[in-house]
Order: sequence, then structure tokens, then C-alpha cells
Amino acid sequence: MALKRDYYEILGVEKTVANGEIKRCYRKLAMKYHPDRNPGDKSAEDKFKEAAEAYEVLKDAHKRRIYDQYGHQGLEGSGFSGFSNAEDVFSSFGDIFGDLFGFGFGGRRSGPRVTKGADLRYDLTLSFMDGVFGTETEIDLEKTEVCVICGGNRCEPGTQPEPCGHCNGSGQVTRSQGFFTVRTTCPYCRGQGKSIPNPCGKCRGTGQVMVSKRVSVKIPPGVDTGARLRLTGEGEVSVNGGPSGDLYVFIHVKSHDFFKREDTDVICQIELSFIQATLGDKIIVPTLEGEKNLVIPSGTQFGDRFRFRGEGIPSLRYRNRRGDQIIEAIIRTPTSTNKKQENLLKEFARLEDNKLSNKLLNILKGGSRRRAS
Repeated sequence: MALKRDYYEILGVEKTVANGEIKRCYRKLAMKYHPDRNPGDKSAEDKFKEAAEAYEVLKDAHKRRIYDQYGHQGLEGSGFSGFSNAEDVFSSFGDIFGDLFGFGFGGRRSGPRVTKGADLRYDLTLSFMDGVFGTETEIDLEKTEVCVICGGNRCEPGTQPEPCGHCNGSGQVTRSQGFFTVRTTCPYCRGQGKSIPNPCGKCRGTGQVMVSKRVSVKIPPGVDTGARLRLTGEGEVSVNGGPSGDLYVFIHVKSHDFFKREDTDVICQIELSFIQATLGDKIIVPTLEGEKNLVIPSGTQFGDRFRFRGEGIPSLRYRNRRGDQIIEAIIRTPTSTNKKQENLLKEFARLEDNKLSNKLLNILKGGSRRRAS
């Protein structure tokens, strides 16, 4: 798969650029490489798609934040995979070309308007470990598909649609007001340019039926709550022959009893007795992929942290890179002791000449003597 260019480089802007400048630079490139101005030029069409993809990401604050932090792979993990062709650009941007280019330029069809089907949303809950390592699962949807009886033409088998008598099959009606001519979607055929004298009995003339469908979803390693995956073409079918909508899968990752996530690092806490913390020890610590030995140095303090390099969460942005596992020491004080333990602790206290309480007492006594003098 070819490597994608940097979006800021494509539009010729700095990373600190404001939205107004992004739009201006995109307009310039889109005017230059628009397919209507470069008929049959595959290179120009590719640059047109490339510029549109860069504009789609950088104009959106959420997408831009993901891209700045995780790059192209992060966008793919959140559901954005770009445009497949120039028609996809026009379908996705809708009426934006009217704003960018003015009336009469930017559209590609003189006949009935073809629209994309509606997008769908699915909320998917994953276990903590499935979020870490990724998984492949199946989800069940209720969605519209093309009617199998009429094949989507909305007519009873053996009959055909007829051109709309109000717009003569154009899907648009024209009204003149003084010097201005305004084209609007035909209100009778809703822009489809057709009338249906004999509606299909199965879909009642809509060309669509509701079906249950099972869809396979591949979850990349390292996803977290808030990630969004896009499954192109798995949304609602178009009502007038356009591309189907997309399915957006919103990810929710459950918390874990032992591990806590911080970006690509995984944090855990281990309890140590004050004897282990004082004398040191060698213990076994659970990791995301099993167990690992950890040497506790003597004199370990509450809150000290130890690190297993590369034992954390896989990065969405950089392949074959993982965060670290951070182990935080929690010193546990015993709540009950037997007689022998108490005697040993008292002996330890008697031998300890560096008590913190003695230091504090000496400081206080010294301050009192200074005030008296």
C-alpha cells in the first residue's frame, strides 16, 4: 500500500494554520485539479482526491487533533479512510462546491441528483484486553437493502418507471425571477426524475426493504474508548442509485481490575510489606501477556515506580511500537502482629537512632531554645 503524504504538505500550509487559510488553499488546488477541468487526466484526479482528503481532515477539529497526535494510522483507527474516487468526493462534500466555486461549477451531473445513503452508528463495547490486542467480531444490524423483487427500481416486475412529468426527468425545476434563474429539487419526484405508476408491492415503491445483517468488524490493536471505525458501504442503501452510506462503529472499552491505561502505557500497583520494601525482594508481576520477574531494591519507598519497557499498549500511530508497563509500589503496614513480632519490632525501634519523630522533636526543641534566648 502506497504511503500517504502529509496533509499539511499537500495543502502547502504550516501546522499552525487557521481554518480560513486551509479553505483558501484547498479551493486553489481543487480549482486546478477539478476533473471537469482535466478530463481523462488520472494524475489530476488523484491530486484532486488527495487535496479533498487533506481538507476533510484539517477542517475538522476532531479529525485534525487525531491526525496531529497519531498520524494516518490513527485516522484509520478512528474510522476515516479517505475517498476512493472523485465521485466519492462530490458525494461526501455535498453542496460545499457551491460555496467554494460559485454556482454552475463543481457539480458533475445535469440529470437527477444522486445522493449517498444514510450513515449508520453502532456502539461496540470491548473488554480491556480486546482493546489492547485487537480482535475480530461480528455485529448484527437492522438496515435497508435494495429490494430483491424490483431490484431497486420501485416498480412491479414487468413495469418500468416513467419520466417525471413536472421536471421532464431532470430532477430539477427552474424558476425565473427577474434577471435570476434558480434551480431547485423537483418537489414531486424529490430529485429522482422518475414517477412510479405501478409501485412494487414488496417495498411499496421505495426500492428498499429492511433486513437483518451480520457484519464482521476488525478491531485494530491499541483502540480505546472514543475511537471510531468506518465500514465503507455498510450503511443505508441510497434511494436513487448513489453509493450506500457508511457504518460508524464507536468503541467503548471496559476498565480492568488490575491494569489502568495512560495513553500507550499501562499502570498497575503492587503491594509490598515494609520488610520487602526495606530489605528488597524478587517478586512476580502480572503483565498483559503473562508474568514477569521484578527485583525490588532495598529501601523502596511508597509510590516508587518500576518500568517494563515495551510491555504496554500497542501504538495506533506507529506499527510495532508499544508503551511501557509501569509498576507502582504500595507499602502495606500490618494491621495485627503476634507477641514475637511485636518484640522484634520494639527491638528494631530501640536500635533505630534515626527516627523521623526524633528528628522532628529535635527541630522543635531547637526552635524553643532560640526563642528563649
